[in-house]
Amino acid sequence: MSNNSQSRGAAPHAPAREPGRVHWMELFFDLIFVAFVSQLAHGIHGDPGLAAFGSYVLLFFPAWWAWVNMVSVINVLPGLSARALGLAMLAAMAAAGVMAAAAPGALGDRAWAFSLGNAALRAVLLVLWLHHDRHTVSGTSWRIWIYNGGTAALWLVSAVLPLHVAVVLWGAAIAVEIAMVLLSAHLWPERGAANINIEHASERLGLFVIIVLGESVVTIVNEVSAHWGPGPALGGALGFLVVALLGWSFFQYGAGTVAPGLERLRSRADFGGILQTTLFLPFLLVLGVTSVAAGIATAISAPYDRLPLGAGISLGGGLALYYGTNALVSLRYGQPPRRVVPWAGPTVALALLLIPLSALVPAAALLAAATALLMLATAYVELVRRRRPAGPGAP
Repeated sequence: MSNNSQSRGAAPHAPAREPGRVHWMELFFDLIFVAFVSQLAHGIHGDPGLAAFGSYVLLFFPAWWAWVNMVSVINVLPGLSARALGLAMLAAMAAAGVMAAAAPGALGDRAWAFSLGNAALRAVLLVLWLHHDRHTVSGTSWRIWIYNGGTAALWLVSAVLPLHVAVVLWGAAIAVEIAMVLLSAHLWPERGAANINIEHASERLGLFVIIVLGESVVTIVNEVSAHWGPGPALGGALGFLVVALLGWSFFQYGAGTVAPGLERLRSRADFGGILQTTLFLPFLLVLGVTSVAAGIATAISAPYDRLPLGAGISLGGGLALYYGTNALVSLRYGQPPRRVVPWAGPTVALALLLIPLSALVPAAALLAAATALLMLATAYVELVRRRRPAGPGAP
């Protein structure tokens, strides 16, 4: 009886996960970002202008940055118990939920709630990073207090200030965090690279991309359901093919290169490269996917009409951004340009040509052209892989 009691008492303090694996609570936390992306993406449906695109990026980056910060601290805390990890994820999820609910009016009457959600999320990060610092001999607690405590204070203060002042503080808070990350990469590259668990980081990124692609599929289904008919069904089928081919390119070709690429960067103590390919460039990848989904949604609603210019930019520009970002990641991982440019250059150029084409052909025809483009890109990569099966992936 005594042994059983001790084992039951010790269980909550056992590590919740293996160092290289993602815990279920981390995936549960990610679900709130499905809601966040969905809330913001509605702002670039239809015919978005420069202000709509700018607002989308402005509001989505704080959420993305908070997400990568949460991933980073959990990555270096494999010893957290199941209860501690669960409580941290639920607290972060609640804060992100406030941000998501406030997002549609974050540049209006809900700015205070968006600010408070960001402040709360950084308070959770502060506790986690201080917990990590307590169990390491790093002497970096002052950086943690500035990085999370100071920026949490900026977000908190911005909740009671006029919007034009609050936005300046938002930018200042993000700038402080980015500057400190880049400074750390420059001053302590070996320490930063050594602390990262490559397997956990690569799996975490792949799972998040699944969620973003899943939100795109949900958007397509909702649009077909709302505009039921032969035309929307055709647009939905073509839109699904576009998203499916994006998923195919990432998981068949790109996902397998993440861990080896990060290992290559770590072997060179290139912490800056690791940060670029796990924190900054994936943000552009996600922007590309969500922009494509917004363009598809607009096309489904009026498949026989020409797309508005903003929707054409969403579709063509989003595809170009997606493939261009993949090309940059491939180059950063060490692939030679002669292996990247042949698929990246034509794909990005042809994707951009979809923008002027959107003013000439019906939306369904534009989706067909986008589908044909991605099929050609996929066929090219498949042929190259058959000739060179041992080589790393492409788009």
